[in-house]
Amino acid sequence: MDFKGFDHPDRQTDGGTRSVKVMIAGGFGTGKTTMVRSVSDIKPLTTEETLTQASADVDNLIGVADKQETTVSLDFGKIGINDQLVLYLFGTPGQERFWFLWNGLFKGALGAVVLVDTRRLASSFRAIEEMERQDVPFVIALNVFPDSKDHPIEEIRDALDIPPHTPIVACDARDRTSSRDVLVALIRHLKERSAVALESR
Repeated sequence: MDFKGFDHPDRQTDGGTRSVKVMIAGGFGTGKTTMVRSVSDIKPLTTEETLTQASADVDNLIGVADKQETTVSLDFGKIGINDQLVLYLFGTPGQERFWFLWNGLFKGALGAVVLVDTRRLASSFRAIEEMERQDVPFVIALNVFPDSKDHPIEEIRDALDIPPHTPIVACDARDRTSSRDVLVALIRHLKERSAVALESR
């Protein structure tokens, strides 16, 4: 796959390898930290803290009652897609009380993955709204949990109010290959957007 021709700024090293910033976003408990951990080529940096009773009135734990830790700043990882492209992955915090960090995290991002738990679609509305507000291209990744129901993609698209050109893919954030496939889908989406933009000039 040729990765030249992006219409967004990125960085190219002397060896010809491009490094690109990618966001891993989504609602609370959708699997962002899990994805960064599973796919990163390096030991990821995580800022998880233990959930305590003190946060019970602040964090919405409906649907994620078994969750014991939460990201309070960001997750960071890195993956080489091939000899031409390295992705730097920045996972966002999911709780509303940490959303103020998002503006800084999104600076310079080429694209994003929005992880969605189909059992709790509303938990990812804020992340999708933020992508649209900041004009960051994204793909939707449906993280398959053990008790997730199988919904047709178009039903999910309608429920999330996602335009037809935005890819929706299923994944298992615990699995490296599955998570990598999501990132490849994002890169392909960015390439297609770039090609359309160049044709319209």
